[in-house]
Amino acid sequence: MAGEVAERSKPQKGKGLRRPKRRVAIKLDMTPMVDIAFLLLIFYMVTTVFAMPQAMEINLPPADEENTEVEVKESNLLTIRVDGDGRFWWNLKTPTPENLPLLLPTAPDTPDTVVYKMNSDTLQALLINQNRENSKLNTLVLIDRDASYKDMVNILDEIDLIERSWNAYTAEQLGKKVEDLTKEDGKFSYRYAIGKWEERDDKIISAAVNQAIERGEI
Repeated sequence: MAGEVAERSKPQKGKGLRRPKRRVAIKLDMTPMVDIAFLLLIFYMVTTVFAMPQAMEINLPPADEENTEVEVKESNLLTIRVDGDGRFWWNLKTPTPENLPLLLPTAPDTPDTVVYKMNSDTLQALLINQNRENSKLNTLVLIDRDASYKDMVNILDEIDLIERSWNAYTAEQLGKKVEDLTKEDGKFSYRYAIGKWEERDDKIISAAVNQAIERGEI
């Protein structure tokens, strides 16, 4: 009689008990990193060059001469006006219907979204040429009440730059230092004043704008 063969079932995986793996705790000492951070901080603080404050030197009259009036001939007067839209206008002598202020051309790189942008090269060239043609020239700067403060700063920057470069060139030609120049050497001192914008200036600029529109400048 033949014997029966019984099949053994295969052991199923995952039913046995497993001991959890033992994890080893890791401890990092951050003290050296803190030391390195402070060393780097001190290094950058010591080696960094801080920006020097930018200040514009303006020569003011003495206190006892503050209200002193100085007469300037009409032929020696150049007036720079900045209207409420930031446009720069200039004219020699007293403005009349035949002698209205002229518009300084806008900068060539003016974006389409900006109506007018002051051209520093044009302004500088105007001031230099007028001072070369007339050694007794006086410049009067008038800023509209609605104009930006930076417009006045731009004009003063150009005046300061012209004076410095003019004297630097003169000193180079004479073989002297700029600080050693005298009036006899031809030391240049830009004569200018900042006046108060009045109602008549609104009328003058309004007429000048109409004239510029007729010329196709605006």
